[in-house]
Amino acid sequence: MPKFAANLTMLFNEVEFPERFEAAANAGFRAVEYLFPYGYPKEQLAEKLERFGLEQVLHNLPAGDWGKGERGIAALPDRVGEFQDSVGKAIEYAKALGCKQLNCLVGIRPAGVPEEKLSETLLANLRFAAPMLKAAGIRLLLEAINTRDVPGFYLCGTQQTLDLIEASASDNIYVQYDVYHMQRMEGDLAATLEKHLPRIAHIQIADNPGRNEPGTGEINYPFLFTLLDRAGYAGWIGCEYKPRTTTEESLGWYAKWRS
Repeated sequence: MPKFAANLTMLFNEVEFPERFEAAANAGFRAVEYLFPYGYPKEQLAEKLERFGLEQVLHNLPAGDWGKGERGIAALPDRVGEFQDSVGKAIEYAKALGCKQLNCLVGIRPAGVPEEKLSETLLANLRFAAPMLKAAGIRLLLEAINTRDVPGFYLCGTQQTLDLIEASASDNIYVQYDVYHMQRMEGDLAATLEKHLPRIAHIQIADNPGRNEPGTGEINYPFLFTLLDRAGYAGWIGCEYKPRTTTEESLGWYAKWRS
């Protein structure tokens, strides 16, 4: 059966963030993910995970000034030093939280910077980060984001992500496949998942349109979950959706699939 992780950035937002760990455990989740842990002491978050019997399966590398609209810095030529510093900070948190995967949001394409410069910067940063994470026992993930929700996001397709991984020549970079984003950008979800599953280390879900819970839109999630189960996908599936009403009411689909 598929394994689902609650995304605490999106779910259980009826309560303050520190209380969402308990809410996730009470709803039957055994694992959590969220965007960033850096606003809280790592000891506080580790205590929450231990107290409620939860596994931390994913968080992101620092991604710049989120409140001002930044969505990552790995492709930005003028932020290389900041990116390199952020890798060490992310590893410290991940080790304290027992988190074995870190996602790298690469950023929004800046105006006036040649494509070649962006590509060179991103590759150099990935080649810097991947071995550091590997030495710590952590996978580096790359996520493509749809450019309707985040205009100008540099990494926006599955093949582009795979080509980047190949160009990096690293054995410690994997795909984080977000079903919602890739439905908006390219579709062909089932065939893409089946073809590239060996390089996919983490999956995230939301329905389309609306980015709400499975069953509210056009994506046939029962079909995809069955496909992943049959294909032997052993990774986690992060529930990164916006509940249409409340989190509790949005979990009807989960009762059938929870392991």
